[in-house]
Amino acid sequence: MIALIQRVTQSRVTVAGEVTGEIGPGLLVLLGVERDDDEQKANRLCERVLGYRIFSDADGKMNLNVQQAGGSVLVVSQFTLAADTSRGMRPGFSCGAAPDKAEALYDYFVARCRSQQIETQTGRFAADMQVSLVNDGPVTFWLQV
Repeated sequence: MIALIQRVTQSRVTVAGEVTGEIGPGLLVLLGVERDDDEQKANRLCERVLGYRIFSDADGKMNLNVQQAGGSVLVVSQFTLAADTSRGMRPGFSCGAAPDKAEALYDYFVARCRSQQIETQTGRFAADMQVSLVNDGPVTFWLQV
């Protein structure tokens, strides 16, 4: 399971002109689900994403996680993160989870975030989404479990 996390001042997802999720300061989480992923990996990735200390403390050091910084989370499914790009000029998607399994683990990940009492917004699974963001820093990290 893969999360590309970006510290943002704001982020929004729209589908067919409708806003499905929107946050102010916090994390945009692009979530990729791989073939061998399960709930245990989703739990571990959620723990890492929410606990990752990439927000500044009073001394300007990256010592706070999203919850300590008072931020929110916007989770967007992105199957292309699981692509095999090691050869050729076209990505392969055999490493990605089947859509039904990926959606179940995406929903599970979102539920885990919400269970930690953090405001969590979402995109729409498998939809053609437009994602806008203002990356703060820029600060972007790739987390994989």
